[in-house]
Amino acid sequence: MILDSFQLSGKNALVTGSSKGLGAAIALALAEAGANVAIHGRTSDPSDICGQVRQRSRKSVFIGGDVSDAKACSQLIEKTVDAFGSLDILVNNAGIIRRAHASEFPQADWDEVIAVNLTAVFRLCQLAGKLMLKSGAGGKIVNIASLLSFQGGILVPSYAAAKGGVAQMTKAFANEWASRAINVNAIAPGYIATENTTALRNDPVRSQQILERIPSGRWGEPCDVAGAAVFLCSPASSYVHGHVLVVDGGWLAR
Repeated sequence: MILDSFQLSGKNALVTGSSKGLGAAIALALAEAGANVAIHGRTSDPSDICGQVRQRSRKSVFIGGDVSDAKACSQLIEKTVDAFGSLDILVNNAGIIRRAHASEFPQADWDEVIAVNLTAVFRLCQLAGKLMLKSGAGGKIVNIASLLSFQGGILVPSYAAAKGGVAQMTKAFANEWASRAINVNAIAPGYIATENTTALRNDPVRSQQILERIPSGRWGEPCDVAGAAVFLCSPASSYVHGHVLVVDGGWLAR
């Protein structure tokens, strides 16, 4: 049955930045598909996503840490394996955004965004990949890219640079690991109603400009991305490698 290929029963997943927003929606979707899920947040899990995962009869553990810290990245992987026994799925969702005119963009903001949105993704991919290569059982890695993997955006030079790098890094890892049954892909969400887009949604002029450009005529919701994540984390995508799957309501087609 084709639907069986979308099942994640017995798989163990780590979703970074999953205590709220897009990451939480992905984590819960993976749990509904059968996976045990490690939830990550910078400090705490105020929304109790772990509890919601357990309500779906799956195991869950919360792991705190700042992914801009290399040690925290290592601990994320280690604690997931300690809790579940293995790591089969990694979703690199944690991210931040800083806005300023390019001519005035603070160096500190550049460094912070690159550290969280690009360097941490590299570290976690590398750490997870080493485990998957050693086990010989393969695995799934899904990175969260962006429309700004393809476009330059406005007032977000560091975010655009990082997300462009995520797309290319996804392809680079896929080229090396596809033959070892490790699928490395990315999702490029469009304009999704999350904390990162609060400033845009609160700006009536900019929000209207965005909505007029989206063929579907609405902002996306975190759940709109969850199905794509389940697909890329499941056996159904076993022949999909190095792909950046756009979930944007038709924005790029406009």
